[in-house]
Amino acid sequence: MAFLEANNIKKSFGDTQVLRGIDFSMERGEVAVIIGSSGGGKTTFLRCLNFLETPGEGTIVVGGEEIFNAAIKYTDAEKREKRLRFGLVFQSFNLFPQYTARENVAMPLKLRLFERYATGLSRREKHALKKSVRVEAYQKADEILAEVGLADKANNYPCELSGGQCQRVAIARALALSPDILCFDEPTSALDPELTGEVLRVIKSLKSGDRTMIIVTHEMAFARQVADKIVFIADGLIEEIGTPEEVFEHPKSEKLKAFLHNDEL
Repeated sequence: MAFLEANNIKKSFGDTQVLRGIDFSMERGEVAVIIGSSGGGKTTFLRCLNFLETPGEGTIVVGGEEIFNAAIKYTDAEKREKRLRFGLVFQSFNLFPQYTARENVAMPLKLRLFERYATGLSRREKHALKKSVRVEAYQKADEILAEVGLADKANNYPCELSGGQCQRVAIARALALSPDILCFDEPTSALDPELTGEVLRVIKSLKSGDRTMIIVTHEMAFARQVADKIVFIADGLIEEIGTPEEVFEHPKSEKLKAFLHNDEL
């Protein structure tokens, strides 16, 4: 059984059907890069995986556990818990401007740790727990910031960082809770061209034998370098899937051929 399985994922907004039945799977440690024209359904599919959108039909299985079934109504608490299986890096950073880089990365850790251990504690015990959680979260945040090359920027606020550095803080924040699957939604689309390279280098460095990643991007050269598989989505369906060589050198679908031709122009 594949590590991630998405079966017959459908999503509509009003009368507009954006996803028309996505069937997708990947193994643990694999890097899948999703490409396709704007409006084809790439980001909507990613948001469905992360419980930011609710599919109208379909199921999602991670590590053999069904975490979503469109036939079941989940509570908000259940959705929050299931969402933790995924980490998502947004296009536009979404950092809290009033917090430093360290605090932005530590915040989800503090909330998660406190939620995990606070049940049944007295007010005094909860106050003590907050202090210990803060220390643990900041230590982990510093480790992750160092991993993305920002150890010296931990005390800087977003307004003091470049766009590329802000996106690296966002990547660190997504890594903080050790998600099963790390997702990137056009991670360089909000950056100036000269800042794109530093973010792509960090993402490439994250590729390892046990880190599973899904990346939506228009950076075709980067997709070739980092992907184990390329997924081409068009008109709400997976039109073609294969290795970078198969997709870029030997495309079969006419839609994919047209997409790649337009990308080269």
